[in-house]
Amino acid sequence: MRHFGHISPATRESLFLREPCTFSARSSAQVLSVALGATLYSPATRPNLAEDVLKQAGRGVVSMVLCLEDSIDDAEVVGAEANLIRQFAALAARGTPPGPTGPDPASAPGTTDDDVPLLFIRVREPAQITDLVDRLGDSVRMLSGFVLPKFTEERGSLFMEALTEAEAACGQRLFAMPVLESPELLHLETRREILQGIARSVDKYRDRVLALRLGVTDFCSAYGLRRSPDMTAYDVQIVGSVIADVVNVLGRADGTGFTITGPVWEYFRRQVRMFKPQLRRSPFLEGRAEELRTALIEHDLDGLLREIELDRANGLLGKTCIHPSHVAPVHALSVVSHEEYTDAQDILRPEREGGGVLRSVYTNKMNEVKPHRAWAERTLQRAEVFGVAKEDVGFVDLLAAGLAN
Repeated sequence: MRHFGHISPATRESLFLREPCTFSARSSAQVLSVALGATLYSPATRPNLAEDVLKQAGRGVVSMVLCLEDSIDDAEVVGAEANLIRQFAALAARGTPPGPTGPDPASAPGTTDDDVPLLFIRVREPAQITDLVDRLGDSVRMLSGFVLPKFTEERGSLFMEALTEAEAACGQRLFAMPVLESPELLHLETRREILQGIARSVDKYRDRVLALRLGVTDFCSAYGLRRSPDMTAYDVQIVGSVIADVVNVLGRADGTGFTITGPVWEYFRRQVRMFKPQLRRSPFLEGRAEELRTALIEHDLDGLLREIELDRANGLLGKTCIHPSHVAPVHALSVVSHEEYTDAQDILRPEREGGGVLRSVYTNKMNEVKPHRAWAERTLQRAEVFGVAKEDVGFVDLLAAGLAN
């Protein structure tokens, strides 16, 4: 799979100076943690879940979470688990395990395993991990791992032990994506201790923790809050302070940090608007782009775009999504711009190892080699997975292409 793989090769060639790389569930954890992009959540109760997964893959989704937790009623869990077993079997039956040189051309036509997004199951309790892996049988090959809710050091250890046991039982690499959402993480008097405990837990299982996810809806719930579509998570100051502390402890660029993904955007239909739209007209003035701007505003996606930009500025990568319309904006804003790419390359040239300051190729900023090195390294990692836009290609072009299918 690849980002923007759902658009035609000719269109990709017209947009990208450097096209997104291909990857699969067998790629390195470093690649996959960056490649998650917009991770689309779906309730595990959906009767046509296998078809839904393939449909979303055809629209550019590369990672999905099939949820057994907050998105379904407590009474639905048993039925949802049974449904997951059926749906994974259906996906496995349609696919073919890729060999060293790809799928067997003599096998049944249709989907290969590599056409299916990275699939994760969000469980409620540790015992579900070992139970589901056992019940999945051969179709466990379609599973990339588990999302672990309300992760703390105490709960996290139980989850990670269950994951290790399940891995040994099925002989397959399984990743964990802990969700940081417990009330103790918000409370000032316990935040430091909880964060330090989480850090110890995830560091112990570093090779299996793909990314850390933020449960901002639960954060707001602890104080009876809910942000409007005119506001980002960062405008709710108690939430913004927690995100800052999580990044401070768990997102460092010194080799000890993890990929931390952006919070969910809850809105996808028009609400009564109190504030002016946040999208400037100037990037949308050519062709039919003004229509695209109007559509984004009508579906409350101008707030989403601002939040994605703030995610990046605050050290987050990727985003939890609960509606397919959120995927294309996340991916379009994840592409590395030509300006970012030239800056990063310039900073990382071998002859710059001694440091120093230089004027950017775009002559609009100073690049300070040593302080900007970690940023440049992360930018080139993102460039590998999401590609680099051509010099005259902007976010609007990428978004329009992503929405075309």
